[in-house]
Order: sequence, then structure tokens, then C-alpha cells
Amino acid sequence: MITIRPANQDDAGQIAPLINMIFDEMQLEELDDIPEPDLEQAITAAYRTPAYLSDMATTVVAEADGQVVGVAFGYPDKNEDAVDEVLAQVTADNDAFGSAFEAEAESYEHEWYLDSIAVDPNYQGHGIGSRLLAALPSYARAAGQKRIGLNVDMANPGAKKLYDRHDYETVGIKPIGDHMYFHMQYELDKDLVMA
Repeated sequence: MITIRPANQDDAGQIAPLINMIFDEMQLEELDDIPEPDLEQAITAAYRTPAYLSDMATTVVAEADGQVVGVAFGYPDKNEDAVDEVLAQVTADNDAFGSAFEAEAESYEHEWYLDSIAVDPNYQGHGIGSRLLAALPSYARAAGQKRIGLNVDMANPGAKKLYDRHDYETVGIKPIGDHMYFHMQYELDKDLVMA
């Protein structure tokens, strides 16, 4: 049985490898020489902070048999700088980084931005990504937002199909690192009309 729930500090160590999969796919040059244990340590530290769990952002997990098998992480666009500062601080404290990791701006104005969503490869194809997406509108509404935005790598058509099936629409194109991304948005008013 899969349970979707808000993350807590104890989940951070299980969230880190899932988020690390995203960093691997993004192929960010500034992370190329960072040993995986150091990167996962920094990610774990970030996901233990109140800012990442509920203050500035929201982290939601999918749990199966007591294990975190999926994660979704997002925040209102106005909180992006504060959220990025958390990662900058935890990487500045890690000698492997040499200096603080500086994330690029990714969100559009007036949206609840889905920064990251990942599912353990052993659990992919079981609807967990869809269930995580379905949980997000309530968090976006609670933050006073009327749309959810995200970026999907143009080189990942499977992920884009998932968002297309969930009525996300492409509204722009955004470079992040060395990749090009479709920026997609979901209008929360659709939920109300369909309900």
C-alpha cells in the first residue's frame, strides 16, 4: 500500500538519493566533481530543515512498507531565493563543495513551483508520480497560488507525457544548466470546474 503524506525530518536520508537522481539527470557542471556521499549529505541536511519541510517549501513523500519511494518538493515562487539559500548554506558547510552551490532561478511569477519530483526506479510505473501530483493542488492553494509550474527536460519525453496527461500546459522554454526545459503550468481552477 502506498501512502502520500507530508515529509518529516526522519525522511531526509531516504529523500536524498531520490533528489540526487534528479541532480544526476540535470548533469550540472558544478556538481560533477562532488563525491556522491557528500552531495547526499548536503541534500539530507537541507531536507531536515523546517524551511524545506513546511516553512518556505513543502515536501511530500510516497511511502511503501515504511520506506520513502517517492518525493515531491515545491514552494511559492516568491520563496525561491530563500529555499535556494538553504542549499547554499548546507553546501558551504561541506568541504567537498569548496563554495556554496548557487541554484539558478527556475520558477515563473505567480505560481507554486514544483521544484523536484522523483520516484524510486523500483516503484516506477505504479502511479506514484501521478499520486504525488494529485496531492499538490491542496498545498498550492494553501499557499495562496492559482497555478502550479514546473520544468521538464526536453530530453525526457516520458516525464512530459506524464504532465500532459495531468493537464499541464507548456507555457515557455527555459535553459537550466546545459539543458533546455519546457516550463509547464497547471491552472488550479481546472480542479474546481472538474469537481
